[in-house]
Amino acid sequence: MAAHRAAQLMRTRLALLLVAALPVATSIAAPPAQGEPPIAVAAFNDGVNHWRSGNEGGYARHDPADHVAIADNLLLMQRRSGGWPVNQDPLRVLDAAAHEALLAAQTEPGGSFDNRTTYTQVDYLAHAWQRSGDARYREAVLRGLDFILAEQIPGCGGWPHSVPARSAYQARITFADDVTTGVLTTLRAVASAPRFDFVDAARREHIAAAVQRGDDCLLRLQVRQAGKPTIWAGQYDPQTLQPAPGRRFELAALVTDESVGVVRYLMSIEQPSAEVVAAINGALAWFQTNALQGMRLETVEAPEERFAHHRSTTDRRLVADPAAPPLWGRFHDLADNSVVLADREGNRLQDYSQVGRERRTGYHWYGTWPQALLQRDAPAWRARMAAAKAPLTLRRASGPLYGYHASMAGAVPAAAAPVSATGLDRHGAGFRRLIWF
Repeated sequence: MAAHRAAQLMRTRLALLLVAALPVATSIAAPPAQGEPPIAVAAFNDGVNHWRSGNEGGYARHDPADHVAIADNLLLMQRRSGGWPVNQDPLRVLDAAAHEALLAAQTEPGGSFDNRTTYTQVDYLAHAWQRSGDARYREAVLRGLDFILAEQIPGCGGWPHSVPARSAYQARITFADDVTTGVLTTLRAVASAPRFDFVDAARREHIAAAVQRGDDCLLRLQVRQAGKPTIWAGQYDPQTLQPAPGRRFELAALVTDESVGVVRYLMSIEQPSAEVVAAINGALAWFQTNALQGMRLETVEAPEERFAHHRSTTDRRLVADPAAPPLWGRFHDLADNSVVLADREGNRLQDYSQVGRERRTGYHWYGTWPQALLQRDAPAWRARMAAAKAPLTLRRASGPLYGYHASMAGAVPAAAAPVSATGLDRHGAGFRRLIWF
């Protein structure tokens, strides 16, 4: 009996070795077309820049067109949980020591969504699967999607900064660095993008439900002032759903940069509900009303100074300029919309000149983020809506408004009852579209 079992084990091991020796690109994914453009790597830029700030000596990098080398790096960097660590450069050429370090780190728990992490890796690997047919990339995508679904915050439907949270703000519903909208954009792509065709029906059903909850969460968390929808805060307490601070210098406030991302995400919905349209229009109106006129952010040369997280050879200052394009603060007050500035100790400052050079050059307190949204995207979206000439559906965000939103909210009309549902995708588990008669 023992000899029989040993022989059976040997045959099994031999079969596994033979399978492992076969080429991995044996799936049904189509080969890349001749002259096909490289898979975009720009989505990794945030993490890459942070990695570079700690590796100023320079290092070898793969050609951005070498999607096999980049995808293989992403496999090494993925944790067994399905998530990825923040602030890595997937284009770097790995030596033996780096390779072993990444293998050892795979057992670390969780992963991050900060600095556009995890969902961008999932999307890149789906592209790599589509071009190569390498089953390892497909399986990594599925593990990544499972991680994303598991980490959606119950009670509202957003996503946290990082898992496990190593500080209080990392557990909060996060809009900063496009965490929640970035995840939702990738999950929406699963429903229609050919690169995700391999995703099974059960996962698609879970993803559709997650997107519905996430969309509801966006509508519930839009800050209202005197009943009018404005924009979004950078983070929210997952229990009270009130705006909450991030890092000590990131006070609880309206955030312009990432609210632009929220609006663009909502504009991408093909058949938006009346509430989605109202959310978009409310945010656009807020951006228009709260643009800062007559000021220009100027970068000037300055003596080199090294800080804990960056080196600066310049400084920034606000100067009067009647001809300057509009500016917005990164943060605006939740009640009066004034610009919110702070130091690393969490003290609110009244003037940009009071911000120390380390935070002036290491953080973007002013910018033109909404400009392209207002001048390019909003007119295109309105033209698309007008061309569609379809009656708007009406769908309330599920659940009541909480905390700050309830105190600031005006009357919201009750939703009508749905009488039919259409819009299932070709897999039978896509995003539901309610039709109101």
